[in-house]
Amino acid sequence: MTITTRAISISARLCSLALGTAVLAAASTGAYAQSNYPAKPIRLFVPFPPGGGTDMIARAVAQKITEKNGWNIVVDNRPGAGGNLGVDAAAKAAPDGYTLVMGQTSNLAINPALYKKLPYDPLKNLAPVALVSSSPILMVSGAGTSLHSIAEVLKAAKAKPDTVTVGYSGNGTVAHLAVTQVEQATGVKLRHVPYKGIAQAITDLSGGQIDLFVGSIPSLIGQVRNDKLQPLMVTSKQRSVELPSTPTMAESGSAGFEAITWFGILAPAGTPDAVVQKLNQAINAALAEPDVKEKLRSEGGDILGGSSEDFGKLMRAEVPRWAKIVKDSGASLN
Repeated sequence: MTITTRAISISARLCSLALGTAVLAAASTGAYAQSNYPAKPIRLFVPFPPGGGTDMIARAVAQKITEKNGWNIVVDNRPGAGGNLGVDAAAKAAPDGYTLVMGQTSNLAINPALYKKLPYDPLKNLAPVALVSSSPILMVSGAGTSLHSIAEVLKAAKAKPDTVTVGYSGNGTVAHLAVTQVEQATGVKLRHVPYKGIAQAITDLSGGQIDLFVGSIPSLIGQVRNDKLQPLMVTSKQRSVELPSTPTMAESGSAGFEAITWFGILAPAGTPDAVVQKLNQAINAALAEPDVKEKLRSEGGDILGGSSEDFGKLMRAEVPRWAKIVKDSGASLN
């Protein structure tokens, strides 16, 4: 009995030692993996088609990080469902730092209230990494249109309700709700024409199939500068530095009007903090580069940056704020 008890005791100690060794080995492996990060390409999902403002911002940041650090960041466009498909794909990816997403106001702060069954919870399923930039929404008309100002748009819409057509990329986006807010603030009724992306919308605008388009300044300013589109108003409280002659909606009789879209990079929830912080430092370093600053600002964006905690705080404030705007608008999607 003594021998058996002793054998069991020795066996238990050996098992305990083996378990402890395995735990230490796993911890060591995890620590090494984080310190060696990134050891393979990183995918950055853009939940909208190529060519739009979100895509441009993502590529500018990814390219600069690649140049400065030698990392391989692959931009992967995953459009659909107002940006939900790309964000959901990132939220469900392995939390190892090798899948990121360029989120924005619409799919992080608006869609939780807009969609009855959103497949992800941005506050629970995603880890904020860093804010990148922000931009007001811009309303434009085609070069050959008879609508040359926001005053003319409102006059035409009041004279013939639901006849002035306005396009935007995706239901539930900041652009969509900005149009709704314009209607609420002025009492006009516009005819909404949602698009899956900006390319077809601009083609239709140029061809006269729609009267107006609203979208982020980065996605539109190039064609404004080439005189292919006419800027009518911006949705920020102050005029855009890049479009100083374009009035704000607040100047057009809607005091306090503001609808801003912000952009930020996130990882799946559970991504190691060491990896999040390494990514945060790389993003902030890229945003500090003069050429990146100039590119984003020349496209009408304002540089943000900051800590992952800053981004998390913004999201916690923006989700309830936009929930009220969605509720007041009566908008809802399945």
